[in-house]
Amino acid sequence: MSFLDKILGKNDAPIQSNNDFWNWFLKKEKEFFKIVKNRGNIHQGFFEKLAPKLDEVHYGIYFLTGMFDDNTVELILTPDGAIRNIYAIEDLVNAAPKMVGWKITALKPASDIKDVGIEYENFKFDKENLKFYPNIHEGYPDEIDLTIVYDGFVEEEKGKVTNGVYIFLDNYLGELNSLTLIDNMNVVGPNEISEELIPIEKLKDYLIWREKEFVEKYEGTRHNTENDNYSSLEGTAKDGGAIIAIINSDILQWDKKASHPWVFIITIPFDGSNNSGMPDKETYQLLNEIEDDVVLELKDLDGYLNIGRETRTNKREIFFACKDFRKPTKIADELIKKFNGTFEISYEIYKDKYWRTFRGYEPR
Repeated sequence: MSFLDKILGKNDAPIQSNNDFWNWFLKKEKEFFKIVKNRGNIHQGFFEKLAPKLDEVHYGIYFLTGMFDDNTVELILTPDGAIRNIYAIEDLVNAAPKMVGWKITALKPASDIKDVGIEYENFKFDKENLKFYPNIHEGYPDEIDLTIVYDGFVEEEKGKVTNGVYIFLDNYLGELNSLTLIDNMNVVGPNEISEELIPIEKLKDYLIWREKEFVEKYEGTRHNTENDNYSSLEGTAKDGGAIIAIINSDILQWDKKASHPWVFIITIPFDGSNNSGMPDKETYQLLNEIEDDVVLELKDLDGYLNIGRETRTNKREIFFACKDFRKPTKIADELIKKFNGTFEISYEIYKDKYWRTFRGYEPR
């Protein structure tokens, strides 16, 4: 054992990969198993040891644990609502070794509606007090917009009630379906509702039907951007700074936007040149190289459409519309690590089936 190992403790070496994490876990799993099975000091003996190690793998991985059966502990890893962290959890679980007495699960699984009852902030949610109805929008036929009706709704506590409904849906539908199948959701009380209400236990079948229709409608839909036309747009921001955008004007007229429902935006702040807010020659070249690298990774025929970019005071944004959210978020996290210390790169990814995000770039 090296001198450094003696000081830090050999088992406390930094976690730099999924394999590192599982090698650490294997050394602890028998101890952890006993703690959970015997309902020992779970917080100090398990949670406080596990949480920082998961943070080293990827920030934003949360967990639940309990006995799956008499001889098996289940460890559920969850992003707690953050789409951007799903790929990291799935990769980590896929790398898990087989361990006797352990069931490692990515994301909260779906449950039978009879087994789902949630208590949150003094509110109770179950199949008896929840109903729903879909909101149909003529111009947006593929959008899944739901109103959830909760019998115990209190307007002053709407935030808490809405969070409780989300937790209920995570457990009923399964976390992946809850996060990805519903485009918009609003929670209301039963007063002044004129629409026909549907029992909440029918929601799973409704979503499966809508998703099946969606997949069949757009299956195999791809767009080759090779011959598309691009427009250069200039404007002025509210602060008086210049805005320069290069946008794929052809793709914004496409009638199959919903086939690529995930909007992915990479934001790169930079120091402007000569107080203009625009990048100097060296920075401009580096920004373009970053964009070129991302475009090479996210190809149009694989389902990732580069909509364009916008440069304004001390900031560049790169826009994509994507069929899936996993690869873009992984690419973005790799960019953040690669350019840490050069740029403070950040990103967003969210559902926007009709690309409302880019309406401002469409010709008027």
